[in-house]
Amino acid sequence: MFPNFPQPGVPAAPPDLPLPGQLRDLRERVAIIERTHSRTATTSLLPFGHADIDGVLPGGGLPLGALHEAASAGPDTEHAAAATLFIAGILARLEGPVLWVLEQPDLFAPGLAGAGLHPDRVLYAEASKAVLSTMEEGLHHAGLTAVVAELTGRLSLVASRRLQLAAEQNGVLAVLIRRSRSFDDPVLQQPSAAVTRWRIAGVPSPPPLPEFPDTPGLGPARWRLDLTRCRGGEAASWIVEACDATGRLGVVSDAAHRSDQTPARVST
Repeated sequence: MFPNFPQPGVPAAPPDLPLPGQLRDLRERVAIIERTHSRTATTSLLPFGHADIDGVLPGGGLPLGALHEAASAGPDTEHAAAATLFIAGILARLEGPVLWVLEQPDLFAPGLAGAGLHPDRVLYAEASKAVLSTMEEGLHHAGLTAVVAELTGRLSLVASRRLQLAAEQNGVLAVLIRRSRSFDDPVLQQPSAAVTRWRIAGVPSPPPLPEFPDTPGLGPARWRLDLTRCRGGEAASWIVEACDATGRLGVVSDAAHRSDQTPARVST
């Protein structure tokens, strides 16, 4: 048999119309897309539980279906210990599994547990140079609560937008922990699509006993917490007590928004 080629001067037959079942399937797919966008528009928030911090964040908390960046400051910029514990504390106050993408296998898991993130909740993936692609793939799994990735080097604006889009579409928290051998690496300041960007630095602890004010450093660990970028908000700084075993920060009330590193301690 020969194919039926259109004949000159003869109008082509109209294309086949979709069957009723196909139209129904198409409507269902469109409805799913609309529900997804509706869920994205009302992204959940995680408050820190302290008015000084939550008052700066639009909506009063950290958006969960979004990309965030965290980096340590000073000598810890290379190892990112403070940034890692800060993020572990955030994850400790959520439920569900977490994918942690490693660039190099130097993460100290018991440290995460000390900030409230139980090891049974964490899945580790050693990705070497494929950190960003592995992270993006993880963000497409809505069964995950969060995907954290450690990255050394440059993050392009296009790559960060892809991560932000994946986080929005699936409601999964995305966190990039930035690392560098140089604390003032200009790569850490380059534009990105992250909704918030944080820098965490260790500061001297207060004296453990009022009668010995000249003996600092033996009290609870403290950080200087800098919110360097916040979409729809403003930058701010706080002196905080490091995350406890429940993942919560202790905010020193008289040190909010100050660069002073020796505030009086208050219970929170």
